Amino acid sequence: MTIFQMGLKKRNKVGAEFSYASMTDIIFLLLIFFVLTSNFVQISDFKLPESDSKTVAPTSAVVEVNPEGQILWDKQVVSPSALKAAIARKKKEMGDPKDFTLTIAADQEAPFDNLTDVIKVAGELRIKAILATSPKTEG
Repeated sequence: MTIFQMGLKKRNKVGAEFSYASMTDIIFLLLIFFVLTSNFVQISDFKLPESDSKTVAPTSAVVEVNPEGQILWDKQVVSPSALKAAIARKKKEMGDPKDFTLTIAADQEAPFDNLTDVIKVAGELRIKAILATSPKTEG
């Protein structure tokens, strides 16, 4: 052995330890991201039609039709033409997404003609429209 080889020891052992501290930070940041970027749908206290469907669709905008037949956009009464302009503006603000979905929350007592006005607006703008429903009660 030479003088240079005596003081050197080879350490080839690989540590099998893993720190989970950074993993919890990443999960916490993802949780904050998803909470801040999610859309929360707020619908007035309407008596929605019942359905046994379990389908949950993404919502880009909500239009309400109250029992008196008034069309509500952001809690303000609007005409079908003003609704069309407001939805087009919202769609443009979002970058004209292809999956833009309009949720229609219509009371069971709302006149059907007013509901069809909203559906016509969605058709003219070539966007998807879904009807909000409540779970069907047993009985």
